[in-house]
Amino acid sequence: MTRADDERWMRRAIVLARRDLGRTTPNPVVGACVVAGDGVVVGHGSHHRAGEAHAEVYALEAAGAAARGATLYSTLEPCVHIGRTGPCTARILAAGISRVVAAVEDPDPRVNGQGFEALRAGGVEVTVGVLRREVLRLNAAYLMAVQHGRPFVILKAATSLDGKLAARPGVRTWLTAAAANRHAQTTRSWVDAIAVGSDTLLVDDPILTARDVYRERPLTRVVFDRRLRTPTCARIFSTLAAGPVIILTTPEAVARNRGQAEALETAGAVVVPASQPGMIAMLQALAARGIQSLLLEGGVAVHAAAWDENVVDYVQIYVTPDVIGEEGVPLPEPVARVVPFLHESRVTVLGPDVLIEGHVHRAG
Repeated sequence: MTRADDERWMRRAIVLARRDLGRTTPNPVVGACVVAGDGVVVGHGSHHRAGEAHAEVYALEAAGAAARGATLYSTLEPCVHIGRTGPCTARILAAGISRVVAAVEDPDPRVNGQGFEALRAGGVEVTVGVLRREVLRLNAAYLMAVQHGRPFVILKAATSLDGKLAARPGVRTWLTAAAANRHAQTTRSWVDAIAVGSDTLLVDDPILTARDVYRERPLTRVVFDRRLRTPTCARIFSTLAAGPVIILTTPEAVARNRGQAEALETAGAVVVPASQPGMIAMLQALAARGIQSLLLEGGVAVHAAAWDENVVDYVQIYVTPDVIGEEGVPLPEPVARVVPFLHESRVTVLGPDVLIEGHVHRAG
């Protein structure tokens, strides 16, 4: 196989993996295909949900006897440990695969290069790094959680043409039109959690659900609330069937307002006091609960705090043709400043609005 062939089949594996985005947490999304020596795909598959078979197993089962002597393409290093499913390396060796091509190593300490070592020890030729950057982006949430112990954070904001988030402080302001709203719901369809600050909750009283899109798993709703100001009558508690509600706060706030904390838990919230002050500790508390991707919808104080602690990984800015004027609430200056320097940025026209999005950091 040539490098061009390897990239061709790896792109197929990436397409397979992408289909399960939003379903597999806490596992990565993985796609695999088995290609015979004559360039014919004899099996393919993807990992659908945690606890179910891995992509390589589905691909090998589909290939059957045709897997012997073939090449297996996988977006991630095959596992070598026994978890809820058996080790993929054993299945690959038993199937008689002669070569494995993978995009990236799996940083899970139970794997982390050991899968490749097991394959090489079994006589399999191993090639690593084909379309590495694309797969790093695809599994950014999983990799962030495993390597840094926090979720991948997407900062989302809607602004007027003159860079304002709202007409005035404390005033609920609708900006985006239908097409942009549908796009925003698509992001909600696959992230693990969506978050707002207590100011936004008090002003907008949002329910933070995924609407008009298909979502397979419950959507966790998070409120950053250092002072436990969330009212028990908030509309978010009327939608607990859509997913849990987590109130992130501080031990001091719980100690001072134990009655309010208990009332929120009675209303259906999970009150989580972070171990240390700051955004990073709160994000780590979410990762400990299996949350690997977080859509941070506002408001200004939460956006600024996330930016100050360098935990914003991706930015989505919806820009509308409206002009609000001097009294409006501005987009935090650091966010506005970084927009021209986003990596792999895209500009998408959505009806009358425009979406500007991209990664804050380069791919590793």
